[in-house]
Amino acid sequence: MLDQLTICAIATSPGMGAIATIRLSGEKSLEIADSVFQSPKSGKKMIDQQPNTLHFGSISDGDELIDEVVVSVFRAPHSFTGEDVVEITCHGSVYIQQRILQLLITKGARMALPGEFTQRAFLNGKMDLSQAEAVADLIASTNRAAQRVAINQMRGGFSSELSNLRKELLHFIAMIELELDFSEEDVEFADRQQLKKLVSKIETILRKLKDSFQLGNVIKNGIPVAIIGDTNVGKSTLLNALLNEEKAIVSDIHGTTRDVIEDVVNIHGTAFRFFDTAGIRETNDAIETLGIERSYSKLDLATVVILVVDTQNKLDIIANRIAKIRERLTDQHLIIAANKMDNGNLETLAELRKMQLSDNEKLVFIAAKQKTNLDQLISEMQHAVSLDSISEDTVIVTNVRHFEALTRAHESIERVQLGLDNLISGDFLAQDIRECLHYLGEITGEISNDEILGHIFKNFCIGK
Repeated sequence: MLDQLTICAIATSPGMGAIATIRLSGEKSLEIADSVFQSPKSGKKMIDQQPNTLHFGSISDGDELIDEVVVSVFRAPHSFTGEDVVEITCHGSVYIQQRILQLLITKGARMALPGEFTQRAFLNGKMDLSQAEAVADLIASTNRAAQRVAINQMRGGFSSELSNLRKELLHFIAMIELELDFSEEDVEFADRQQLKKLVSKIETILRKLKDSFQLGNVIKNGIPVAIIGDTNVGKSTLLNALLNEEKAIVSDIHGTTRDVIEDVVNIHGTAFRFFDTAGIRETNDAIETLGIERSYSKLDLATVVILVVDTQNKLDIIANRIAKIRERLTDQHLIIAANKMDNGNLETLAELRKMQLSDNEKLVFIAAKQKTNLDQLISEMQHAVSLDSISEDTVIVTNVRHFEALTRAHESIERVQLGLDNLISGDFLAQDIRECLHYLGEITGEISNDEILGHIFKNFCIGK
């Protein structure tokens, strides 16, 4: 467990900026602030100031003025960490930030470890563990959907769902264990039909939460999009147009792209993870053949597949490629990008417009080189995953640790269902219910240890 010394750290992004914030937390925060801060107007010490107030003054090291600053005062327990907190807002010079930090350390504070402010908030009951993890997710969010999910989790939406499940299970396990205490009298305190209904409801909720991880992973890391097609149809040109940079080499030579090129870009608030794959064709080149096999392997990882076809070709060539790609897809969304529409074969263009598509398929006519209709293509990619429907109230699992715990909890509750169907004794039911409670408690931190906490908070920013 961490010591309870007063900690300090720069809470704003590293480097030079207009302003920077240095945070102190702990029982000696106000005392340490008083030793370096002077207010020319009030002359009052920080320890005598009202909570949730701002104070203009200066930070000095003896007679040497370091900077004019604004100091914020927060009193325990009404602060982020639940402790006395002082935040010093200074000018953003790296030199000034470091001088103030060094001065606070000489006055009795120590440098905060990564995530230590948030860890203290958890230990002091200001938030549960899943809410603490959501702080890091919110800081790392790169798109609208990730931000909405993180805010919901930070406000306790996910925790509240799990807390309600635990309360209902705790009630029944108490009844079952009471039966065990009176086993010789053959009494039944826990209504098995009510327990069946409850367990069925919990199983449905846990399965839904567990299954949401697939979407959560997409939200957190970007929608995986595989760009695939024959050689020289314009795949690399399309990738460069979407990324707004020359990421992929564009050439008329067949087989220029021999490996998968990957990049993440935020477009209109949605993160996409693009794979530009090697062109598909018959070849005797061993290296190119390996690249083509990797192209096909990326289809399994993609949520959206963009099949680029060249409208200068005849329809039978295009139809043959579409058919072969369809054979390799499972439940991915397929967008057929009919490229070079500005000078395509008129007959091909007309026939493509009549082509029958399934519910999971869309056809978009583009000219990648001229960036024609790229907005329509992007819109189809966004609609394929329906991220716009995600609100701040939507509960989606984005954390691998949560997914693992939910998987174990779901397995436990399924055993309870099976046990109830087979009329097994209460002691065996109680064992599986306890296991389910354990894994649900691990997510919120009601059941935790130093090793779990250390693993979670080590990846936080210093200062948060």
